Amino acid sequence: MKYGKRNIVAGLLFLAVFMLYGFGLIYLRDFAPNKAQWIAEYTTGTHFESRLAHVHGNLFAFLNVMVGYLILRLPISAVSAKWVSWLALAGMLMPLGIVAEFALSASPVFVLVGAIAMVAAVAWLGIAIWRAKVV
Repeated sequence: MKYGKRNIVAGLLFLAVFMLYGFGLIYLRDFAPNKAQWIAEYTTGTHFESRLAHVHGNLFAFLNVMVGYLILRLPISAVSAKWVSWLALAGMLMPLGIVAEFALSASPVFVLVGAIAMVAAVAWLGIAIWRAKVV
């Protein structure tokens, strides 16, 4: 049970953070002193990457809530529950990695690790549910 609960809690907190981040993006677009420049750079550079991080942060947060709920409610094996849970949590490295890329000039390795982890978590969960004896 602990694995699903961790995903739900982490997912909801992550969602709250990236929702606030989205409100920051709205401020930059509509109210900031340099909003004209921000709007002009809509599809390039930092602006594009910041929106990409916002979208993926919210998506991966929701995926963690969904994964956690399914782990708690469906009869999948303990081994699958553990690995799917940790992989989904590791998936949240993707949006954090995007932010780190444009804010800190970090390597994109976290983006790739997070993306691979989330895809693996969702695929593993799908297979685990397929194999589960769900009545």
